Amino acid sequence: MLRTLLPLLLVASLLLTADADETTRKNLPQQTPSAKTPAKTKQKNAKKDAPAPTPTIESVSYGPHPKQVLTFWKTESSTPTPCLVYIHGGGWQNGNRMSGMATWVPAMRKHGISVVSIEYRFIEEAIADGVLPPVKACLHDAARALQFVRSKASEWNLDKQKIAAAGGSAGACTSLWLAFHDDLADPNNTDPVARESSRPNCAAVTGAQTTLDPRQMQEWTPNSNYGSHAFGIFKLVAGKKQRDFDAFLARRDEIMPWIQEYSPFHLVSAGDPPVYLNYNAPPAKGKEAKDPTHSANFGVLLQEKLTEFQVPCELVYPGAENVAHKTPQEYVAAMLTK
Repeated sequence: MLRTLLPLLLVASLLLTADADETTRKNLPQQTPSAKTPAKTKQKNAKKDAPAPTPTIESVSYGPHPKQVLTFWKTESSTPTPCLVYIHGGGWQNGNRMSGMATWVPAMRKHGISVVSIEYRFIEEAIADGVLPPVKACLHDAARALQFVRSKASEWNLDKQKIAAAGGSAGACTSLWLAFHDDLADPNNTDPVARESSRPNCAAVTGAQTTLDPRQMQEWTPNSNYGSHAFGIFKLVAGKKQRDFDAFLARRDEIMPWIQEYSPFHLVSAGDPPVYLNYNAPPAKGKEAKDPTHSANFGVLLQEKLTEFQVPCELVYPGAENVAHKTPQEYVAAMLTK
């Protein structure tokens, strides 16, 4: 009897399993066929990340570190051309020098301007190199790159008196630091690169953090949470380093000499080059922002200080009045070709 029932029981079990699998399949969220997904993703990414024009010279070393490299797009001319030096964003922790070049290079070439986009050491690489504070490596790499570009003026047919700095987010902060910091040129240095000026003739930036003072950030935008990493201040969460704004604020007085040296706002003085500040949302001073790291409050407060020192500043955001140049590209073209 048992031998007779076993086959019947096995068949019943298989039928029940098949029914359960079919019920489960019907209750699962319906998936787009995998064959279609890559094509859609690829098409979306293609629109987002258009390829940059072919460089004239790729991966030129301006220093000994592997990250101290730049790429050059030459605009042909019978006379020396102005040059844009672009510094990519990414919180000094990610990103690369090809970012934005699909827009910047064609826009500059229309006006006879050559383009350089630089790589630089990130915060973690600076920490590995023992640089204190870590942001010093990011900023001084950018200064060295700009000096290097000027040292190549004759070879690359550049006008070293017409150099603009531009960038977004952390690259914007770096550009402003170059504009406001005292010139790092050392005329008596045996290194010809070090003898060149580190200051741009103007800066055009997007989403710039204009101060690295945590108290100012909090006063300007109460939900600020950026900046501690620049000074090597982190907390461990699940074994991973994360920014620690509370510790940053608590240590403010201790690290104030660093803030005064590396925060653009603290370096403003009469005679600084003109700057252009662009933000994608209007300011609301003293109120929380949807994107506090790139709040236009940064621009408003810097513009007020620049006005005190009679340094020209254009501040652009949605709804801003009397906008002379709608984009950073327009501003750079106007400043370098006048």
